[in-house]
Amino acid sequence: MTQLVILGAAGDLTSRYLIPALGELGGAGALPPELTIIGVDRQPWDVDEFRHHLAQRLDSQAATFLSGLRYHRGDVTDAETLRAAFDPRDAPAVVYLALPPHVAPGAVQALGALRLARSSRIVAEKPFGHDLHSARRLNTLLHEVAPEEQVFRIDHFLGKQTVQNVLGLRFANRIFEAVWNAQHVEAVDIVWDETLALEGRAGYYDTVGALCDMVQNHLIQWLCLLAMEPPVTLDERSLRDRKVDVLRAVRRPTLDDVRRHTLRARYVAGKAGVTTVPGYVDEPGVDPDRRTETFATVTLFVDNWRWAGVPFTLRSGKALGADRHEVRVRFRPVPHFAFDEDQDPQPNVLRLHVDPDRLTLEVNLNGAGDPFRLERAGMAVVLAPQELSAYARLLLDIFAGDPVLSIRADEAEEAWRIMEPILDGWRNDATPLLEYPAGSSGPDEVDRT
Repeated sequence: MTQLVILGAAGDLTSRYLIPALGELGGAGALPPELTIIGVDRQPWDVDEFRHHLAQRLDSQAATFLSGLRYHRGDVTDAETLRAAFDPRDAPAVVYLALPPHVAPGAVQALGALRLARSSRIVAEKPFGHDLHSARRLNTLLHEVAPEEQVFRIDHFLGKQTVQNVLGLRFANRIFEAVWNAQHVEAVDIVWDETLALEGRAGYYDTVGALCDMVQNHLIQWLCLLAMEPPVTLDERSLRDRKVDVLRAVRRPTLDDVRRHTLRARYVAGKAGVTTVPGYVDEPGVDPDRRTETFATVTLFVDNWRWAGVPFTLRSGKALGADRHEVRVRFRPVPHFAFDEDQDPQPNVLRLHVDPDRLTLEVNLNGAGDPFRLERAGMAVVLAPQELSAYARLLLDIFAGDPVLSIRADEAEEAWRIMEPILDGWRNDATPLLEYPAGSSGPDEVDRT
């Protein structure tokens, strides 16, 4: 690849994630040689203003690669704007759609009018569409421009070490895979709680909310790796086939399921540490009439032999009192308890934590005094830090043309098949929109274990 074209280059995604990742790769000498990076957006900047905007996210060493950046002002959905920004036919390009869902289709149609050079690649960011119909339409448009193997639907969670370690934990250790099923596992919780509030992202977040920003993509991907059957190999076809199998087995929620197994809420004014946080509806750019949730909990069921009856609960919230990023696998109690009846030991719990990356297993052991009195103990492993960030690792895969950690077309559509009834139910107030104070642990109705 000799061109990286970022459509939506003035947005938060570019400055917060893409440019730091590119600076990281540049500092490591891992960028493709002679790569030209071109930003396209409506923002009325010249190239120096564009570089200055991005430099604020980089240290001085990483910022050295900014001198080669170019910027073109214009409408990313206009073919002539794109033709003026970069050479579409003579040099292969990676075109990165750092765009909100409602803009992406127009940008793809504009790309179709350009006739991209062979081996060019298109990168689409989550959320991929805003419902099942829009995801299918976007897939159709993309396939008119490039074959599936040249389309990369990015979910940067798949580049995180702890998320990838699910594969090693399950498929390289017989001790875990033997008990990784409904006979031994009682419930699985996937939690992404954040202390961060809106941080000026109302233009994006207020149109998607917690369910589509986190649950529909990031946490669903985690569920796929946790619940999938063993792949034959870890190539792009075998791994993604097994992930799609999981999604197809997830029960599509009924209206009753939405009422019983989902919860939504948004934060009101409160304190996070010493910082006073305004209520979500008082944040600049928020439209209160949208009734956007900042906290979402969804319990799903995978209807297959391995997981029949096991609840998978996916939860994410903003402006909470503590960051909590983990998977919690709760095992069933022992079938017969031989110790004194007055003891009530908790079942084993396996936790995979993110930031910092570590693995803990909670077990019951004999105490130091009475050998028949049990004590809770934790066995912990701290995982080695990643050499590259999640975005940097996925960018390397894109430059190399390796789609194993990107989302396939059918995978993206299946995720919306599951979430669409929840979105419909919430729009019709099947579940109330609850409230919780910023800096708290969430609404009172949520499970806090």
